[in-house]
This record gives sequence, C-alpha cells and structure tokens, in this order.
Amino acid sequence: MKKVKLFSVIVLALMTLASCGTTKKVVESKKIATVKNKVYEMIPQKITTLYNDKDLQNWQLSDPFESYQPGMSVEKAYNTILKDLPATDIIVAVIDAGMDINHEDLKDVIWTNKDEIPNNGIDDDKNGYIDDVHGWNFLGSKDGKMVTGEQLELTRIVKKYRNQWKDKSIKDIPAKDTSMYKDYLRAEKELAAKIAAIKPLEQRLAGLKGMAEGMFKTLKDFLKTDKLTLETIEGIESDDNAVNQAKTMYMRGLTPDYIKGFEHYVDGQLKYNLNLDFNGRIQGDNPDDFNDRDYGNPNVIPPNEDELHATHVGGIIAAIRNNGKGGNGVADHVMLMSVRAVPDGDEYDKDIALAFRYAVDNGAKVINTSFGKYYSPHKEWVWDALKYAEDHDVLVVNGVGNEGKNMDNFGDDVSYPNDGDKPGVQLFDNFLNVGATGPNYGANMVAPFSNYGKKTVDVFSPGMKIYATVPFNKYKHLQGTSMASPDVAGIAALIRSRFPKLTASEVKHIIMDSGLAPQILVISPKEDDDESEPKLVKFSSLSVSGKIANAYNALIMAKEISGKK
Repeated sequence: MKKVKLFSVIVLALMTLASCGTTKKVVESKKIATVKNKVYEMIPQKITTLYNDKDLQNWQLSDPFESYQPGMSVEKAYNTILKDLPATDIIVAVIDAGMDINHEDLKDVIWTNKDEIPNNGIDDDKNGYIDDVHGWNFLGSKDGKMVTGEQLELTRIVKKYRNQWKDKSIKDIPAKDTSMYKDYLRAEKELAAKIAAIKPLEQRLAGLKGMAEGMFKTLKDFLKTDKLTLETIEGIESDDNAVNQAKTMYMRGLTPDYIKGFEHYVDGQLKYNLNLDFNGRIQGDNPDDFNDRDYGNPNVIPPNEDELHATHVGGIIAAIRNNGKGGNGVADHVMLMSVRAVPDGDEYDKDIALAFRYAVDNGAKVINTSFGKYYSPHKEWVWDALKYAEDHDVLVVNGVGNEGKNMDNFGDDVSYPNDGDKPGVQLFDNFLNVGATGPNYGANMVAPFSNYGKKTVDVFSPGMKIYATVPFNKYKHLQGTSMASPDVAGIAALIRSRFPKLTASEVKHIIMDSGLAPQILVISPKEDDDESEPKLVKFSSLSVSGKIANAYNALIMAKEISGKK
C-alpha cells in the first residue's frame, strides 16, 4: 500500500510536535508574479506555520490568497465558477483497502450497480461478478473470508525462489529468468535489512508502552476521566511537575493513537509483512495465472477500524459537503466505487490489474490509486490494464509514494504502478502522478516523506494533516501521498462532471498546466537512511509541472478548452 511508512510518520509527528505551540503564525514576504498562468496574476508568498488541528481542518480546500496556506482553491471554485455550471454524476473508483460504505458522510455518495439484484447469488448484469452492488473485493474468498495482512512483495519473491536460487550465480540462470534473479538477490538483501531494523523497534515499543501507561494514568487521574483528548490536555493548568511533564509528552505526540499505530506497524511487519512462513492468499486462485479469475466476493466493507485507508481516501474525494459532519470532500456529483484489492502489505499484480478492468468496465471515469510497491513480478498485467483504461478514456490518479525518493533515479527505486519503464517516457497519457505538500508556505512546504522527480512526478497537492472520514462514523487527520492523490482525483471529478467532452488526457494536462507555481526554495525530501544535510532546491525542480494543483484555475482552463471543442 502506498502510504507513509508508519514508524517514520510516528517519529516525524513526534519531532514536529516537539516544538509546537497552539497558535498560527504568518510572516509576510514579497509576492512574486507568474508569467504562464493568467488566472492568478500573483502567487502569494507567505510563510505560514499552523500548529493545531483546528487550524488544519479543511486547509487543503482553502484559497492561497485568503488563507495563506498552499491549498487548492476548492471553496473559491464552488463560490464562483461552479455556481453556474450544470453537472452530471460521474463514477470515481477507489482501488484500495475496504471502504466503509455505510459511513454517515459517505453513504449517500456510494456507487450502486443498478443492474445487480442484491444478495440473490446471481450475476444479474453478466459482468462476471455475483452481487457486486457497490464494488468488488478481490481480497476475499467465495465463502466470505477476508484477507487483511499480507507479505511484502520482496518477501514473496524470497519465499518463491530461495530454495531454487540461493546457491546459484547469474551464469547458472537461464536468460529468460535473469531479470527476476536480480530482483531475488535484491529482495534477499532488503529482507535481511528490514528484519534487522525491526528488532530494535520491538524494544523501543516496549519501553514507550511502559512510559506511556504511567503518563496516561497521570493525566486521567488529574482530569478525572477515562478519555483523553487533545482539547482537554491543552487546557490543563497545574503546578504538579508530573502532570505538566505528561501534558508536554502528550502534546509532542505520545498519544494512545501513537502507541496503537506503532504497535500495529511492528506486529504487522513481524507477523506477515516480513514473515516467510505466512500465507495470506485465501482466495483459492493462482495469483500467477491471470486467467484464473473466479475469486473474490462483493463485501467491500473493512473488517476492522484499522483498515481505514480507503475510507479516508473516499472522504477526501467526495465526503458530503456542508452537512456539518467532518470535512468537505473536494468533489460533488460523484459516486464512489469501492474496489478492495490492497491489503496491509503489498498488493498482488493480478488483483490490481483485474481491479482496473473492473472499474473501467463498470463505468468509472476517474480511478484513484493510493498504493504501491518496489517489486512487480507481473507489471505487464498492470500496464495492459492501464492501457485498457486509456483506451476507454479513464483517468488514473496515482500517489507516488512516501519514501523520500527521487523517482527519476529509476533503477531499483522504480515504484509500481507507473506509466512507463523509463523516466520521462510514458506508455500512456491517462496516468497522473501526484506528490505531497504540507500546510505551510516556506522551506517546509513539501512533505518530507514525499517521493519526487522532475521527469516522473507530474504535480503536487496537499497531503499532510488531511482531515477526512475513517470507519464507523469517525474522522481523522492522516498524511501521505495517499492523501494527495485523492485531492487531485477530486479536481479531476469536478472537471469531468462539468465538462464531459474533455478526454482523460486533456484533464490530466489541464490539472498540470493550471496549477500554482510558488517561486520558492524548499527542503528536498530524502530517504530515512540519508544522513546528509537538508538540501534547499527550487520547488519547480521536484515535478514535471513544478506546480501545486488548483481547482479554481483548472476549472477555468477546462471551461476555455471545452468551449473550443
């Protein structure tokens, strides 16, 4: 799954919050003109620092000129250009984990297959999937079982080839297998490194749990409550050193959610992600046989609250607007199609390729893919499916990943899915790669975890501290390029619902060309093991467009281009 490496996020959050106050600071600097974009004559050059969650709620929808946050001018678009534009509903597919289709803020925007009679055990619409009323679960068996945890792809490669190749050199390998043999050698090294790295985290987790248990008790006793919230902690005033120390640690990020997330990460790595003996494939199919397709079930709902990724992504795209619940989605006039194909671990190429085809065949015009991995044994299946989407005029919006990598350094760092086997050389033109920015103008504007690349990443959008839906009628701030991608998918949905004559390729380039281009130096993201000093680079050097997606500009450009067709 293309999400921020959980432990990295936890550490980042702790470090970020370590110096936090509870106010918002704005430092004004000179505005700089942009030549190419005539919609906005000036780019706001403000350095903003937002500290508390209230400041950050819906920040991604804000207009840079009004909020001095690098948002996407979504609310401005609704208050101006969208007021006078007729719209038709479009389907946006979310290929991801399970989605809570009964969530109070999503249930009215969930796609329904009207040609399928629920729960009758018959494939009424003859599309190959029985009772697929709201989507399909490729991570399920026919008897209703659900896959949750999975191995990483590198673990699967080692498991499959170790006995066959562990004592061989490349001269012993048939020419047709040399590429996979090189992947196997790389996977062996990476697996060993990951196992070595997770062991100290076990010990660190045990220490933190012990410290946190006492800290939480101190706060609960002082507040006379069993439930701790950021708001109640912020309001604590005490002369007791123990209470103040506990408050400080909580405000720095040592929260129950932090402990739970840390524990989930460590347990997942040990139990299935890196475990050679684990077998999560319960579907009854052969994942190496693309023609073995009779598997899965129609239950797209997550089995537990930890499987929150797709629900959050769906909320960013299309949570019901202005209903007083949670945050607003980017797009209206959207029906969300849930396609469950991404476990807690690495997805199978076969599931992803079939998920693309399912979404296309059932009417999706935009597909969001907030997942990815660095090994892809059957990448050609996925490329064929992406070409199938292009042939059917479907736009795919993809989060580029959260390892701080320069994606132009293709080699072993290539992330899947992608739109080509060389940087800057695309196999199709319906694939939009999205990096992540944060809520603050200035050197820290680019998310420190975001992948980037002048030839391979198309555009940036907000992806830090994004507030949206999570399972069981809850809401949460999350971050990652997984959150940046649905922002852009939402803009694409706005365009396609208002200007249906525009092609997927045209929508892609409108979003890239119409974005805002802050003329500032930013700290370049870097990988966890990169111990070099932070490097300041031009923001424009981190993506093809050099821009942040902007809904208002994109709609104006779309209207102009559509009017000429």
